[in-house]
Parts: sequence; C-alpha cells; structure tokens
Amino acid sequence: MATTDETANGLELKPIKTILVSQPKPERSPYYELENKYSLQIDWRPFIHVEGLTGKEFRKQRVYPGEYTAVILTSKNSIDHFFRMCEELRVKMSAETKYFCMTEAVANYLQKFIIYRKRKVFAGKRTIADLKPALMKHRTKEKFLLPCSNLGSKTVTNFLNENEFNWKDAMMYRTVSSDLSDLSDVTYDALVFFSPQGIDSLYENFPTFEQLDTRIAVFGKSTCNAVEARNLTINIKAPQPGINSMTMALEKYLKDSNK
Repeated sequence: MATTDETANGLELKPIKTILVSQPKPERSPYYELENKYSLQIDWRPFIHVEGLTGKEFRKQRVYPGEYTAVILTSKNSIDHFFRMCEELRVKMSAETKYFCMTEAVANYLQKFIIYRKRKVFAGKRTIADLKPALMKHRTKEKFLLPCSNLGSKTVTNFLNENEFNWKDAMMYRTVSSDLSDLSDVTYDALVFFSPQGIDSLYENFPTFEQLDTRIAVFGKSTCNAVEARNLTINIKAPQPGINSMTMALEKYLKDSNK
C-alpha cells in the first residue's frame, strides 16, 4: 500500500542527499534554492521526450489540415509539430484560420509562426473550460482540428464530443521513453516523477529496478496511480492542500528528514 505519511505509518524518515528529477535541467528553478539550503545534489534527466511523426506516417491518418478553419492548440509542442507538418506537407493555412490556445503562454508562442495581428487568436487561462465561451460562439461555423500526441487530450476531446463540435484529432507527435543506458543506475535517495510515462520509462530502462530505500516523489493523480500499479511506495506527493508544487512537497519532507 502506497503512503505519503511515513511517520504516521511507523516508518523512519531518512535523510535525502541526492535527488534525480526526471525532467530537463532548467535555467532557473526553486530546486536550486533547495539544493543550497539542504546541501543536496540534484541531477536532471528527462525520462521521456517528444518525437514528431514523419509526413509518411501522418498521411496514413488521411487528415488534411488545410480543410479545417479552426485549430485547437493545447501546448507549445502542438504548435511546433502542427506547423512542422504543414511545412512538410506544403500546406498553407488560410489567413482566416482561427486558433484556440489553451493558455496565454501558448498563444504568445504562436506568434513565432503566424502574423499575430492578422489572425484570430483566442486564449484560455489553464483548461478547456476557460475557452468554452469562445469555442461555443464558433461551434456551428467552424471545422476544428486538434493536433495531439499519441497520448491524446482526453478532457479536450470529451468537451468537443459532449458539445457536438465538427472536429477531428490528428496525431502529429508522440511521447516516448528516453534512452537512459548511459546511467549506470538510479540509486538516488529520491526520484521525482511527473507523469505515468516517466514511470514506464524507468522500468523500460531498468527492468529490475527495486525501490529499497529510494524515496519516490510524484506529481499528479495519474502519476500516483502509475506508481501504485508498480507496487512502489509514494513518499512525497504533490499537489496537496497547501502544497501546490513539487518543490514545496520536497521541502516539507526535507524539514523533517534532514534535521
């Protein structure tokens, strides 16, 4: 049974000195403050990465981007691979194409690919629900395309189906496990994961992995479910009430473990 409260279950909190974060190393991060404050060694290594489909692979879906009058963009990756695929297929989107972006950051990134002032761009704050007013306004007028990965976008597809949009998803990139063969092992005091795919990658690269004394830190419900499915113990979890980030969850643990 996985748990996030070691003291409550009679388990001894053990100091953490080394942490492996399963993401690319950022230029700035609150992790660096933790590293200095608690004299940690924090290493960074993406356990998963994104690969674009080839034009040949994409054509098998029989989706023609130029036939769509609106595009829903959920991430920077979706933007990169949508326009990459358009270029490879020699598709030029109409100047009248509408773009519905999940967040302001995604909308701002779109400016790398279009003349922003001449297009109609709509941005949400965080979820598809934020875009609902704009989407519903154009529901009957537009034909929507949703560029996505092999993982899809369940909340978006559910919304579009429930509201009877004229739409089609198009896989343009895939999330795959990274090759970690250059790592001799993963014997860190703590491993930090942010997606179920990160857990899958751990076992693809290290099939005989045993948790032993390694603390497992996870972010998000789906990641928790993936960890529990592998019969691993969750030692650190975010988000929780009052703990919105992984660094906050780590520090809460470190305050007790690294006294």
